[in-house]
Amino acid sequence: MSGGWTYLMDMDGVLVHEEHLIPGADALIAELTATGTPFLVLTNNSIYTPRDLRARLLRTGLDVPEGAIWTSALATARFLDSQRPGGSAFVIGEAGLTTALHEIGYVLTDRDPDYVVLGETRTYSFTAITRAIRLVEAGARFIATNPDATGPSREGSLPATGSVAALIERATGRAPYYVGKPNPLMMRSALRSVGAHSESTLMIGDRVDTDVRSGLEAGLRTILVLSGISGATTAELYPYRPTRVIGSVADLVGHTADPFPDL
Repeated sequence: MSGGWTYLMDMDGVLVHEEHLIPGADALIAELTATGTPFLVLTNNSIYTPRDLRARLLRTGLDVPEGAIWTSALATARFLDSQRPGGSAFVIGEAGLTTALHEIGYVLTDRDPDYVVLGETRTYSFTAITRAIRLVEAGARFIATNPDATGPSREGSLPATGSVAALIERATGRAPYYVGKPNPLMMRSALRSVGAHSESTLMIGDRVDTDVRSGLEAGLRTILVLSGISGATTAELYPYRPTRVIGSVADLVGHTADPFPDL
């Protein structure tokens, strides 16, 4: 294959676990940087801005440029800008989402917004959820950054965007449009942001149901790592399979130019 690969990589379970580096992740990023291989780190988490995430990754020992970080919040902003430029939204979320919407020129309001946009937050307010329900009932279009039902924490699972979206959907009878993985829209917006093409791009993830599926549907080759959610038998449980299964990204170090040696 000529022209080299572009790497899309999930963050949690692939490069880091909570606040800890997955062994080999720093060597992979260093190799991609040294060889000039384009790469993007993806996350369905909409809490943080790319600047915040860069600082968090630096603390673990990963040097990822701000411009190489793509979040469901950025993908959601890109989508809304293409659908209804200069629109308005009532947002439940943190700085990652509100900043992304401000940067595309959106007005954030709770008065007759074009959209209700639901993202990840650490403190879901019952008052805000009630307001969102009433706005959706009044005709606001319902968008959610990602469908993940739970997120990890040191104490155990936390309810995430998908769970709160289900609450609003049950109350209103209106399902949200999810922008993040496994929607291939997230991948396509990431590809456009780096000017890459699907046939020369691969997706590395630790989940078959989101990472592998969205990569597959966006026309990418996929690599499942066993350093996160999925175990050795997980890939066999689904009707679609990754192109390759490896233990962790450490297995790619020294082989980033030829990540699919058996093909």
